[in-house]
Amino acid sequence: MDRALTQLEKYARIKKMKVGYFAAVGAFFLAVPMVIFAEQLIWRTSLLQFLGPARMVTATRRTLPLSSSKFMANPAAPTTSQYVVAADARPILLRDYLEHYHSPLAPYANYIFQISQRLGLDYRLLVAIAQQESNLCKKAPTNSYNCWGWGIYGHNVLRFSSYPEAIRIVAEGLKRDYLDKGLTSPEEIMARYTPPSKGSWAFGVRQFMEEITTGRWH
Repeated sequence: MDRALTQLEKYARIKKMKVGYFAAVGAFFLAVPMVIFAEQLIWRTSLLQFLGPARMVTATRRTLPLSSSKFMANPAAPTTSQYVVAADARPILLRDYLEHYHSPLAPYANYIFQISQRLGLDYRLLVAIAQQESNLCKKAPTNSYNCWGWGIYGHNVLRFSSYPEAIRIVAEGLKRDYLDKGLTSPEEIMARYTPPSKGSWAFGVRQFMEEITTGRWH
């Protein structure tokens, strides 16, 4: 009888040890993903605090409204009807838009963004005007690199030696002859840029700028 009890006690202890072992293994495999998730969360939080939200490029395009009458002002200052996207995402939006339309300007998306930032132009303006004037360079005068109709009057065509030169000169002209003179809205620019237009030019430029930001061209 005593021997039988001893065997039962040993069996019970062995069973208890097995249950404890499997419970420990299960807890381990449950804890590992939680630890990894916690480490990633701490890393992302630290990175966000270090860089700031304006430099975190994400798949989500966060938008804020901008003033319809001051669309060429600093895009970091939100007001009412345009959009601003996380700083590092904006040249990507330009590149995606230009590549979608197979524009020869696509390789210069970063340059367009940088020079627009330096001169205080809305980062979408040069691309939107090029879309309005030449279907993103597809209908520009041959060998002119002039996608903006800049300095073109009748048969007189202003030619540039390259796209970078054209981008720089047109951007500087927009700042000097328009932005610095208080001509900031598409309608105000249109009155001097293309006087014969009755509103369609400004409408087109606004539409293309919105498409760049919202991705409605997809």
